[in-house]
Amino acid sequence: MLVALAWLVLPGMTSGVDAPVAGGSERPVAGASAQQEPESSPGDLVLPLVAAVAAVAVAGYGYVRRTRRLRTRTTPGGEPLPAQGRPPLGELDARARGLLVDADDWVRTSREELSFAEARAGAEAVAPFAQALRDAEGELASAFRMRQRFDDGVPDDDTRRQQALAGIVGRCEEAGRRLDAEAAGFDQLRGLEGDVGGALEVAEARFRELTARTGSADATLTDLGKRYGPAAVADVSGYVEQAKDRLVFATSRLNEARQGADLGETERAIRNLRTAEGAVAQAAVFVDSVERLAEELASAAGLVSAALTGGEAEIAGARERAAGSPGGQADVRISHADRVLADVREEVTGGPYDPMEALRRIVRGVLPVADGRAGVLSAAAALMARSSTGAAHDHITTHRGAVGSAPRTRLAEAERLLAARPGLTDLLTADALARRARDLAEQDARTHGRPLAATAASFGGPRTRTRRQ
Repeated sequence: MLVALAWLVLPGMTSGVDAPVAGGSERPVAGASAQQEPESSPGDLVLPLVAAVAAVAVAGYGYVRRTRRLRTRTTPGGEPLPAQGRPPLGELDARARGLLVDADDWVRTSREELSFAEARAGAEAVAPFAQALRDAEGELASAFRMRQRFDDGVPDDDTRRQQALAGIVGRCEEAGRRLDAEAAGFDQLRGLEGDVGGALEVAEARFRELTARTGSADATLTDLGKRYGPAAVADVSGYVEQAKDRLVFATSRLNEARQGADLGETERAIRNLRTAEGAVAQAAVFVDSVERLAEELASAAGLVSAALTGGEAEIAGARERAAGSPGGQADVRISHADRVLADVREEVTGGPYDPMEALRRIVRGVLPVADGRAGVLSAAAALMARSSTGAAHDHITTHRGAVGSAPRTRLAEAERLLAARPGLTDLLTADALARRARDLAEQDARTHGRPLAATAASFGGPRTRTRRQ
């Protein structure tokens, strides 16, 4: 563009001026009456004009390309997904699913080791690392949300689906980078090389406390089965035995760590300590699940009677609204809701029953005719959703070595709905997603086995999580 403009202006700047020549004293001076100006023709401007038009066209094309690139950026770092050299959709899909599993594991294991560091150093000391973990959790939550939409068929064209997968990959990688960036500082905070004995005391104290709770959880589980029936405790069946397995494994590792510390074999002590911490953390999840279920079943049993009354109120309101159109579709739904409540009443009075499932049947049976007049139904749905989501979370945490991306994605979506001040429909959706996540995780565990977690809990991402193994 500048060259073309110079070409246009230059003739005007030089016209009427003679070029100097050596020995100029023999030539007439400029401005003499005998001097004539050269003539110019229209053809002299053709080439400069062509150059100017070409320069404008090139500049405009460049602007359009830059604008288009900005509009199609999808990754967290703002990098566009190149059209050429783009991996096939199936290959990118496999990479995204694999990274979701990896990133979820980075976050979970980081959270486990952070809890041991906080128990020794305090909340204020671990605050920067807790913030890094929250940042990583945020990136991962966004990636899971994108994956859920992808699984639901959004977007629907291949190009945009490739961009969505690239976005998932970018979010997962960013979560890992955030944890990696704090790993060195976290190691300094723990200071295991300088004082492994202090960390060992924390792990041993947690182990002893958990051993006592495991015995109580065993008795609790037996009592729950008698009071509410086997179906009510199916989600935690075998959890006490698995907790005991983890604790037996932790016992041997803690003994090895203590021996290493006493003999001054620091590396050996640290390796066994951190492996024991991972086993203790997972045993705690099993025991927590049993204790939480006991509280949830007691709450559900206390809600059943009120939910039945609330369901009757909703049905009465539906009958009033349908009074002007007997025999319509509304009457069919009302009849179904009536039968559901009658069946639940019979079950409640017939002996041991699962109160959580009773609430689920009441809420789902009455929902098609409800107008929101019975707030107890929302309370019941919230309890159901929290219970199923917690159960799925614990199961995936303790069996994550065998669990793929699909159950983790469904769980993440259920957790997102619960955190968003959900209405009754969203609560039921969250409950269904969490139950589906649990089923998928159980299928994965049956397919790949139930590996005993023998690896150490480690704060960090892909570059640092194995730095101390």
